[in-house]
Amino acid sequence: MNKYIFPALTLFAFLSFFACGSVDPAKRYPLMVADQDPVFAGMIEAEFDRSFSARMDKKEIEVFFYPRYNAVVLEFRHELVRYRQFWDPGNRRLFIQALDSYRADFAARNLVNTYFKTAACYGKFTGAAEWETSSLSFTGHSSPRMELGYRFRNETPYFSVRQRAAPNERGHSDRGTSNSLQIIMYYTRAQAEELTKLFDQDYLMSLLAPVRNDPEPAKDEYREDADAVDF
Repeated sequence: MNKYIFPALTLFAFLSFFACGSVDPAKRYPLMVADQDPVFAGMIEAEFDRSFSARMDKKEIEVFFYPRYNAVVLEFRHELVRYRQFWDPGNRRLFIQALDSYRADFAARNLVNTYFKTAACYGKFTGAAEWETSSLSFTGHSSPRMELGYRFRNETPYFSVRQRAAPNERGHSDRGTSNSLQIIMYYTRAQAEELTKLFDQDYLMSLLAPVRNDPEPAKDEYREDADAVDF
């Protein structure tokens, strides 16, 4: 499982309250559910736009759980760049609620093929993202606007998550990409439902190593003033 554990990230955006130095973990990580390293949660699939083509690319996405931050991280490659997309508990709930609305509209045949109206029809929020260049020489992070909606592609509707372009908050534009690019992730209902399973808090907690609470061993009682016993 070591291949699924990557170096700890510089905190950003919704984790801006990170404190340096040696402090109580509960104060250092206010959302912490366990003082444990990231764990692999599973794999999902999603569709992405293909450059200069009307076709789409289906890609596998690795999903991790960061218990110190109670964050789910989607890691994937897009246009030769590796991205990490962070989902805190509140934003995970928004995703699940948006998918419920999409499924209801799908069943009622209320979907319309007008993306500028539907791209964010189920909500928007501020997210967090990291990315690396293909040479791994540069890492950036941003707080992009995230939009939940749907879009028709080749006459087929998809639940969509649009990550808007956003400035690199590390400010090293001379070393690489100055902005995180806009990325649209397209999910079939089945693909999105698989992600909601990995967003489930009970499932995430089940991945963690059990906390050992070994009972304190019984102590031998010894009293110097105890009556002597002759054998």
